[in-house]
Amino acid sequence: MKKIISITLLIVMIFSISVSAFEQNMKKFEVPPLKYDYKALEPYIDEQTMRLHHDKHHQAYVDNLNKALDKYPELYGKSLEELLSSIDTLPSDIRASVKNNGGGHYNHTFFWDIMAPNKGGNPKGNVMKAIDRDFGSFINFKKEFKQAALDRFGSGWAWLLKDNNGKLSIVSTPNQDTPIPLGLKPIIALDVWEHAYYLKYQNKRADYIDAWWNVVNWDKAEQLYNQS
Repeated sequence: MKKIISITLLIVMIFSISVSAFEQNMKKFEVPPLKYDYKALEPYIDEQTMRLHHDKHHQAYVDNLNKALDKYPELYGKSLEELLSSIDTLPSDIRASVKNNGGGHYNHTFFWDIMAPNKGGNPKGNVMKAIDRDFGSFINFKKEFKQAALDRFGSGWAWLLKDNNGKLSIVSTPNQDTPIPLGLKPIIALDVWEHAYYLKYQNKRADYIDAWWNVVNWDKAEQLYNQS
């Protein structure tokens, strides 16, 4: 009898450890806190827009991503990049939701980090050399980047991306599509969804783009460019 009880207790312990390990691996996605105050980017991006954009819009993407993954909790063991790079292998009933909401989470997380107060100005170091090489000058680069952001019909993003050889390119993606399927590394990104600027700039996307250069964190961009 004692032997049976001991075996039963051992099985319960093993099961409990397995469940605990599984729960640790299925940690849900969360919106990362901003690394600066909501009003730190003023007057270029206002506090109200930052609160709505970060706390409401970004949170909604994360909530919907988790809602989709709750159907297949084993997928919580994958990183966001792994999920987005293998969309076609995901269960068909959550594929679109993971692409859209996971993309929204990825894009916004990157966006918050590529901005900072008291930044802007000109890039330096290797990223500046690459911009001069691939676009002729920083002025030319800004013109091309702005045009890509303006030409994005409806909602989407403008990106500065780097390939494996260090060559830079400007790409515009629709909706919450990411550069992950392109195999390119993001260096900077601009959100041109209306919720990113409409409270302050209304329909003047060009004014928003011009103002945004004042909060671009080129130190972060240099760090990203120098990473392999």
